[in-house]
Amino acid sequence: MINVVLFEPEIPGNSGNIMRTCVATDTKLHFIKPLGFSLDEKYIRRSGVNYIDYCDYTVYENWDDFYSKNKDGDFYFLTRYGHKPHTSFDYSDSNKNIYFVFGKESTGIPREILKPHLDRCMRMPMTDKVRALNLSNTVAIMVYEALRQQNYNSLLFDEPDDVGHKGDHFIEDYEE
Repeated sequence: MINVVLFEPEIPGNSGNIMRTCVATDTKLHFIKPLGFSLDEKYIRRSGVNYIDYCDYTVYENWDDFYSKNKDGDFYFLTRYGHKPHTSFDYSDSNKNIYFVFGKESTGIPREILKPHLDRCMRMPMTDKVRALNLSNTVAIMVYEALRQQNYNSLLFDEPDDVGHKGDHFIEDYEE
């Protein structure tokens, strides 16, 4: 299972977008307090649309609380101080719990958490004109890289033919 871990997230719009990504990809989300917002704020609803009711998430009091309950798996830390690209790791075993840990938008993941895991710290390659990508974009890139390596598990490649969806032949069936 793929897990996204948000360490002390600050911006509700980012977290709402991440919740939507997690629903779309069947990814478990973990929030580590303190949060810079309330999970019932209208900003979360706006960016997460009506999908956040389907989001599988847990909130933890702090890093120790999270880690004590989630020791089984491979942990990867996204940080601008990482020296390996995100594509240099193998996420292909869908039977493993994979945890992608992301820090708060202003300061990232604390050094005391990163230091014991230097071999699992990564950075997405980018120019010298920005220090980091937007958090919700980075989460989406990481989740989809893991899913790509796992051949997208059981995700749909076509839109379903049911209420609220247009179906997988929407374009082919179009007549001018």
